[in-house]
Formats: sequence, structure tokens, C-alpha cells
Amino acid sequence: MVMITRLPNLLHRRYGRSCQVIGNGSWTPGTYDGNPDVAAVWSFHRHLPFLLDRVWYPVRRALRASAPGPVYICEKHYRQLPRVRRILRFAGVDPRRCVFLTKVAVRGPVPETQHLVDRMVELGLRTPENIRAQDYPPPAPELLDGPRLYVLDAERAERDAWLQREGFVGRELILIQPGNHRTMGPRRGRWRRLNTDNKWWPIERWAELLRRIHRDRPDAVLVLRGSKEELPMLREIQTATNLKSVATVATTLRQLYALCEVAGSMVSVDSGPGHAAAALSVPLVVLYGAEPPQIWLPRSPSGSPVVPVGGAPLSLRADTVPVDAVFDAWRSIADARTAVTASWRGGKSVCQAT
Repeated sequence: MVMITRLPNLLHRRYGRSCQVIGNGSWTPGTYDGNPDVAAVWSFHRHLPFLLDRVWYPVRRALRASAPGPVYICEKHYRQLPRVRRILRFAGVDPRRCVFLTKVAVRGPVPETQHLVDRMVELGLRTPENIRAQDYPPPAPELLDGPRLYVLDAERAERDAWLQREGFVGRELILIQPGNHRTMGPRRGRWRRLNTDNKWWPIERWAELLRRIHRDRPDAVLVLRGSKEELPMLREIQTATNLKSVATVATTLRQLYALCEVAGSMVSVDSGPGHAAAALSVPLVVLYGAEPPQIWLPRSPSGSPVVPVGGAPLSLRADTVPVDAVFDAWRSIADARTAVTASWRGGKSVCQAT
């Protein structure tokens, strides 16, 4: 959903109107809060039949009211596309209005060969059958923005109050994201016990990495971030470091966005929070398991550095990546960011990391 934010920007510029987004999952609306390219967001429950979902009627009204405007379908998973097509059919959407990311029907997974952000741009440059392409010329590539996320003033105020309570004001913040969707799921213990999570990096390596970063930045606060389900894992890493400058925090995604806004750098496994950090221009190191970085590497709207470590074809498991490789990658982005200054709109304080 973070990488897709480039598409609403393109469509807003091309058609002159902000977009309405229909997605899945409770996290979808939060991704677009404050986004000037998005006018409204609806989100279906992942496992509930859409006709029984309370958002079905508002979605149907919006799809009908927007006619004959274009409908761009970003879904690429072959198992989800039939549901998307049923939603459009039951809403009475003219098929000529629709442009699908996947141009032909498939019955199985298709190997990724192109970065998703680039695929979003290609999708937005296509035109549905019921519209004349010459009436809506595409914007110049240099005018496109994103992927980008936005932080609200109320979220900044909440963040600043937390930093004040913790005594972190005026100190460099380095974010550490060791978890992924498996470490926060109901089967997180089983994934770890069986060692079947290719994105898992052992606790002792995280601890060693944090000790090395602390030696390089002794005045910085190293913030281990995750969901509330991941707090025991985060505290395990914190205990293993035996450092007072390491903190743990469970945040929502919106709270994470606000924290990224004032962070000096971040080390993350291949995860959504890593994409969020890049979209908020945080210098970033991404530790990969089996996924290829050339397809899934986060993108920054400002050109802030994003450095991959591991991943296919070099390696298929994160636990084959040594601490030296991750630390050296972090040093390369930390040294490039000589100063990060963020004005705190919730008060008069200014946090500067050098």
C-alpha cells in the first residue's frame, strides 16, 4: 500500500481530481491519512464476504457516482482478482471504465520481474476504453511524487510528548525494526521454533549490531520498534544488548510514521515499516530473506539512501547475512546523513541529530 501511493499522485495530476481508494484490511485507511491525492478510503474485511461487509453499500454508491470516471485495479494476486471482479460486477461498473494491473487472467502466481512502483506508473499511464487518451495527457515524469506518507499535526504532538517523557529530546534516534508479519501473527512462536521464517535474523545478531551502532553513536537512542505482539521479542533483544541507550516501543503504523519523521536512520527487515520509513525519507538499511531487492526495495521520494543487504539471488535466508554486512551498510547511510533537523510542530523544541 505504501508503494502504491505513487499511483494516486499520477492519477490526480493526470485527471485533475483526487482519488477514491478501495482496499482490504484495517491498516489501509491509515496509509492515506493526510494524503492530498486521496479524497476517500474504504476498506473491506479480508475474510468477510463483501456483500455482508458494512462498507459494501458506500463503496457501491461511490463506484456508481463516479461514472464514467476511470477505475484502476492495482490487485495483482490471482486469488484476489476474482473477488475484485465480482465487486465491480455487483456494483454495476462498466468494464470499459476499468484498467487492470494484470492485463490477462492467470490461474497461478506469476514471477515478479519489475519493481512495483514502476508497475504502478505504467498502470497510471494506461487509459480505459471509454476515455480518449489525448484528453488526459500524462504528467511529466519529473512532476510525479512518491511513494510518500504524511504525518498529521496531532500525531506530531503525541510523538513529541512521548519523546519528552522518555528524555529523548535533542538526541539522535536510530530505529530498529527486527520483526515482520510473521513475528506479529498468531503463529509467531511456531515460525521461530521451526526456524521457517526466511526473514528471521537471530536475537544475538541484533544485539551485536546494536552494540556496534552504540559504539559508533554513543549518544544516540536505539529504538527497537514493533507491534504490541512483538514486545517480548523486542525486550529479549534489549536485554541481550545490556545497553541503557536501547529502548523498546510498540506503536501503531501512524505512530511509526510520526517517529520516522524525526529519526536519523533505520535498520529494518524486509517489511511494511521499512517501506514507510523510506516514504518518509529516513536513511534505511533493509535486511532481506528470500525476496529479491530489485523488485521490493523501498523507494524514497527525496532520494534518501536505501541500502539492501542479502536477498535473492545472493541468499535466500536472512540468517545467512553476517553482522558485518548490516553494520557496514548502516555506516554508509549514517555517514551520508550529516544532519537531520525536524521542527516539532507540537511545541517550540527542535530536534537535531548529527
